[in-house]
Amino acid sequence: MTESGGDLAAHDGLRAESDPPSLALLLTQAERSLRRRLDPALAEVGLTFDHWRIMTVLLARPGIRMSAVADEAVLPAATLTRHMDHLVERAMVVRRIDSGDKRRVVAALSPMGEELALRLRADERIVEDAIADGLGAARFATLGHELSLIPHLFD
Repeated sequence: MTESGGDLAAHDGLRAESDPPSLALLLTQAERSLRRRLDPALAEVGLTFDHWRIMTVLLARPGIRMSAVADEAVLPAATLTRHMDHLVERAMVVRRIDSGDKRRVVAALSPMGEELALRLRADERIVEDAIADGLGAARFATLGHELSLIPHLFD
């Protein structure tokens, strides 16, 4: 069922008869739907969706350079710095000078940050499982794969 109450087949039928909608709009609407489902768990621990994006990058790539965190979390550098300061103050993230390049800073989740990120990731998986149930496992897997390709199409 979609949020409006119709089934996916009916929704797909309507889409085929009209001009395709803006991909940017569809992606933004999908993100908003995800945020609505994740925000309560994030608010419970005093974090925002932007904080979660940073933490999920650091969970996947500990010791990553700050500039790469900004790119992967899709945040402007100034916004990243502000959010990182908050996460460091909360002892969720540790930053240090990159041993290979003293001009650069790298970041990783602290043990407490990693524990929290794993709990939040479990909450996120519940949302993803609901999406997979609605789309079907094969379509969900295809969706994830196709979305992961888009950034590389413009390289």
